[in-house]
Amino acid sequence: MIAAVFAAALALSPACDLEHPSGKAGCTRAAVDGLKINQIQTVGSHNSYKAAIAPMEMAMLRARNPKAADTLDYSHPALTEQLNDGARQLEIDFVYDPDGGRYATPLARKLAPDTTPYDLSTMAKPGMKVIHVPDIDYRVVCQPFTACLKEIRTWSNAHRDHVPILIIFNLKQDQLKVPGAVKLLAFDAAAMDAIDVEIRSVFKPGELITPDQVQGRRRTLREAVLAGGWPTLKAARGKFLFAMDESPEVVAVYRGARRSLEGRVTFINTDEASPAAAYITLNEPIDLQSRIRAAVKAGFIVRTRADADTWEARRNDTGPREAAFASGAQYVSTDYMRADPRFSAYQARLPGGGIARLDPVLAKP
Repeated sequence: MIAAVFAAALALSPACDLEHPSGKAGCTRAAVDGLKINQIQTVGSHNSYKAAIAPMEMAMLRARNPKAADTLDYSHPALTEQLNDGARQLEIDFVYDPDGGRYATPLARKLAPDTTPYDLSTMAKPGMKVIHVPDIDYRVVCQPFTACLKEIRTWSNAHRDHVPILIIFNLKQDQLKVPGAVKLLAFDAAAMDAIDVEIRSVFKPGELITPDQVQGRRRTLREAVLAGGWPTLKAARGKFLFAMDESPEVVAVYRGARRSLEGRVTFINTDEASPAAAYITLNEPIDLQSRIRAAVKAGFIVRTRADADTWEARRNDTGPREAAFASGAQYVSTDYMRADPRFSAYQARLPGGGIARLDPVLAKP
């Protein structure tokens, strides 16, 4: 019976929107819900929290480093608006601030006083603070980290049938080599535990897809994933999975002495051979096309990028975007779910429209 359901699901029409099935032949709710969550493809936003740098601060940055200014010259609307627009992967990066106040006086604000309104009052309280580049690119659409999560959860409660949303994050701890820059705190073991605490303070256990749930009774998380351990779309609707998108050295601190990720909230970016392997970040869809496709076929969930650093938008270059969708990566991230008219008509939307579709690699015989 289960095999029959999966066979029917993998025969879905390419135009079937998995979040809102049409009910027509090949696009029924029963067939769609039989899919595993690694068998779908959807679109999300990169640095979803990022607001525009204030004009005077951007002018100062451009005078000092034009290339850096170009790469930072993008922004996103509120998280709720992005979710309403179809984003099913979000990125929320943060710094460690257990005492509060460490990031309350950005250097750029001192060097280039700007009249553009921006409230920094929440920075005084303890907790993870959402920031792209401390001191330089600090304006965000939600603050602190838990407030961003609460906004996402509020939206989810009003849209309970949404496909599972992946929330990835980078840990900002690389020191900016500029005189007067704030000293960043490292994410030690205590900080890693605090991440789990903050996420669990917002989401109830039944709203999360965790490594333990996927691993089940298997010896390792990787073993479970290779054996098809991801939940079905029916079981995962309205839920979230988190992934730490970091270097091997950083994720090793989060993982600790665990065999996989027992007891942890988030998945980690790691190589395919690791016992903790389930999620992988592979951001170069052209150069890493073969590796992405192989990882997807094996059962891993992959996030890749359709564009980076504003270059594709400035040139209206759709090559990486097309490679990203063709790779089969389940989550394709972009800075341009909507085009920036300053640059071009470039945008990255799911081919054929809709919110989520059958993964193009897994759909093939």
